[in-house]
Amino acid sequence: MPLTFELCPGRMIGGSNPCFIIAEIGQNHQGDVEIAKKMIKMAKDCGADCAKFQKSELECKFNKKALERPYNSKHSWGKTYGEHKRHLEFSHEQYRELQKYATEVGIFFTASGMDEMAVEFLHELNVPFFKVASLDANNFPYLENTAKKGRPMVVSSGMQSMETMRRVYQTVKQHNENFTILQCTSAYPLEAEDVNLRVITEYQKEFPDIPIGYSGHEIGISISVAAVAMGAKVVERHVTLDKTWKGNDHSASLEPAELAELVRSIRLVERAMGTGIKQMLPCEKPCHDKLGKSVVAKVKIPKGTVLTLDMLTVKAAEPMGVRAEVIFQLVGKSVTQDIDEDESVVPEMVEGYSKC
Repeated sequence: MPLTFELCPGRMIGGSNPCFIIAEIGQNHQGDVEIAKKMIKMAKDCGADCAKFQKSELECKFNKKALERPYNSKHSWGKTYGEHKRHLEFSHEQYRELQKYATEVGIFFTASGMDEMAVEFLHELNVPFFKVASLDANNFPYLENTAKKGRPMVVSSGMQSMETMRRVYQTVKQHNENFTILQCTSAYPLEAEDVNLRVITEYQKEFPDIPIGYSGHEIGISISVAAVAMGAKVVERHVTLDKTWKGNDHSASLEPAELAELVRSIRLVERAMGTGIKQMLPCEKPCHDKLGKSVVAKVKIPKGTVLTLDMLTVKAAEPMGVRAEVIFQLVGKSVTQDIDEDESVVPEMVEGYSKC
């Protein structure tokens, strides 16, 4: 069985525990703390387990030229990429305010630490787990330092190869056993042909002692629900209050009604997964009693006759006779009384039936 562990206080993941659903607010808050609070409340109201942001210390994440490059996109919040990112970046104090608000509304709160200094701050903030963005999945010094801090980890795997993800697993596992890897394709929005859900199965084979999850950027909820049916124990989806807002991520994000439907559908699929034991269930008994097939005499059969297959047939009968699936085991046995044509063959009519 896959490893189970406590991702957040009192909330286990893996095994038979419910899928952990992360509402990725990211930077869809437009740089506005009040909008961010509305999104946290929305995530809670829709049934998500966690509201997640993205925290960067920009000079640690980017070099100077990256921050100084012109940024003329329709999604830009400034003339340079640095100005754009600074507009969207909350201060440490604002993060504390948002964490406090999340606690008040009753939802777990964390963020992706987009660089090592951001991870240090989140560690100080006492988030329940670290999220490693796909961009840092091959950043092995970062992975090692983050794993050593001892908090549970959720690692996305966009843009990476299986060989790299094996190294990720080995690197994190040396220092921290409580982590999960998410299948992810880093495109916004993501076309169905590029989702590659079968990687979930491959990860389950490669890393059988950790839970596997899915981080999606596709339009709609169907693919994320399918990931849960394939065994994803964590699902992360970007969320927004309005897909038309400025920002690259909004078009691939879920609005409140979609997030609520995703949560509802995931919980429905979890109920439907069952135990894997194939047997007739109590809910099927009325159908079985009304229409279930059993053995019927095809011809009149006198007492003492040794049964042959051509004397028997299978019908929905009243009363229900010997189970249809054991018809071949009746052949060669004697009947203990006269049986009329089209009469149900019930157990007491067949000598030694209990041995069938």
